[in-house]
Amino acid sequence: MTTESNNSNSTSNGTRITYETQDYICLIGLNRADKRNAFDSHMIKQLSEALTCYENDANLRCALIFAHGEHFTAGLDLMELQDKWDKGAFEFAADEIDPWGIGGKLRSKPVVVAVQGTCFTAGIELMLNSDVVIASGNCNFAQMEVQRGIMPFGGATVRFVAAAGWQKAMPYLLTGKNFDAQTADKLGLVSEVVANGSEYERALTIAKEISNAAPLGVKGLLSSAQDATRNGAGVALGNIHSYLPALFYSEDAKEGAMAMVERRAAVFKGR
Repeated sequence: MTTESNNSNSTSNGTRITYETQDYICLIGLNRADKRNAFDSHMIKQLSEALTCYENDANLRCALIFAHGEHFTAGLDLMELQDKWDKGAFEFAADEIDPWGIGGKLRSKPVVVAVQGTCFTAGIELMLNSDVVIASGNCNFAQMEVQRGIMPFGGATVRFVAAAGWQKAMPYLLTGKNFDAQTADKLGLVSEVVANGSEYERALTIAKEISNAAPLGVKGLLSSAQDATRNGAGVALGNIHSYLPALFYSEDAKEGAMAMVERRAAVFKGR
């Protein structure tokens, strides 16, 4: 096991995000609990740095984003961000991962999110840009930008609508009203709703299951799914066979076949 930790509880301009590695899993924690993990410019930058580090580490196969404290996030720290809208707070270079998947480098590896308590605005959009979301039964959601004089700009106008459908999504987007975990589940915004306090362990279990799968296969699958959401089904279907040569001739494909014949768990190396 390798571990890198940065577990300060500081809410100065220092640590807003904790970062640890556990075997093949990257654990990324929102760490501004005394502000209900509201995103300011420093937290946004540090989350991007953490996800970029995960993306670039060949040993890591899955990331788990979670929150320290009782709440996932109260959304954006509008007062701190007020004079930073046009100063690059939400701009990412071509080699950086945008946590909301609007700009920057397209993420190639999976992300699981564990959500509890309050999860507003940017928190929902962070979920919608992830691959698996485990929500505690006590979650309180709201996409409330229209109540603050702005609009969602982290992907909700596209991904919330795509997940829930126009008629189901618009009552929440156009009013900013709150909804609970069970409603989020019905709207297709989360993967599972679990008992209060068990969301992290359930998310970690799924992250481990993902990290035990063949990394090249997982990356190919994720890339094809992203292709469909960004470019349409026709384009994605036309590109599927382009992934196959590298996969079929990989060491992992041989290992998968041998594991099936020998009736044992496969041990994949990502080669």
